[in-house]
Amino acid sequence: MDTGWLEDFQVLAECANFSRAAERRAMTQPNLSRRIKSLEDWVGAPLFDRSSHQLVLTEAGKSFRPVADEVLRRLQLGQREAREAGKAALSTLRIASTHVLSQLFFPGWMQSLEARGTVGTVRLMADHTQACERLMLAGEAQFLLCHHHPAATSSLDSKQFRSVTLGADVLLPVSAPDASGAARYRLPGAEGRPIPFLAYSHESGMGRILAAHLALHEPSAWLESVFVSHLATVLATRARDGRGMTWSPRSLIAGDLETGALVRAGGEAWDVPIEIQLIRPRGRQSAAAEAFWSLLERPAPPERPSDA
Repeated sequence: MDTGWLEDFQVLAECANFSRAAERRAMTQPNLSRRIKSLEDWVGAPLFDRSSHQLVLTEAGKSFRPVADEVLRRLQLGQREAREAGKAALSTLRIASTHVLSQLFFPGWMQSLEARGTVGTVRLMADHTQACERLMLAGEAQFLLCHHHPAATSSLDSKQFRSVTLGADVLLPVSAPDASGAARYRLPGAEGRPIPFLAYSHESGMGRILAAHLALHEPSAWLESVFVSHLATVLATRARDGRGMTWSPRSLIAGDLETGALVRAGGEAWDVPIEIQLIRPRGRQSAAAEAFWSLLERPAPPERPSDA
């Protein structure tokens, strides 16, 4: 079995389209189709349902996908560790983080960990959630620092990955104020008069969380997307400029709420509670990564009494 077939399968499952997947794999569509058929022959069952307009995984494909992801992740991790054996790079911690947490949470969190013990060399890779999940699946990151909501989907299967909750935050609906100090755009909108919405892109974890929360909770919001980004900082800036309303982490906009640059655009019923989690593979990692994980479980040192 050619392990390249697994990469073909992984990309096709993500793209759900032979043409786009072939382009990503830098090969022709017929060649990709032959390789997928070879993999299906090896597995002994069709992995994709080609009868519908949109390509979807069969039940066999859904069952095989986490296995393929884990095999590739372990192979890539094993290759990297073999190359790094005996080198200092093996002791480097590779942490993927969403942009907003890399700026707001990571520095203080690392400082608290360094008070408990030696952390060592850390390589921080900041990106949107989808890209961070790809780093984890590829074995290029050992840990993922991200926001979590139980209703939101993730490509990191709980059978392959586990997590620990590090903190909490909340997404607040916010808008620039009008002349009276009230929200210029306030939830909910109305049919025929939707609220201009500064939206998160589908690559964003915040976007997944918000979409899942709004799908589960009433009342419905009448929103019209007028700007899209995966960066919460950009959306908050556009909201301050009066371009629409958005949901933003309270930790990011606390100062804006105090100064009145932003105000709540809805009552507490529109708030979305979120957790801050650190995710890792269930399988054993490098000695440095395992030592770091143990450090998380070590209690923080007691605060020194004040001299006053």
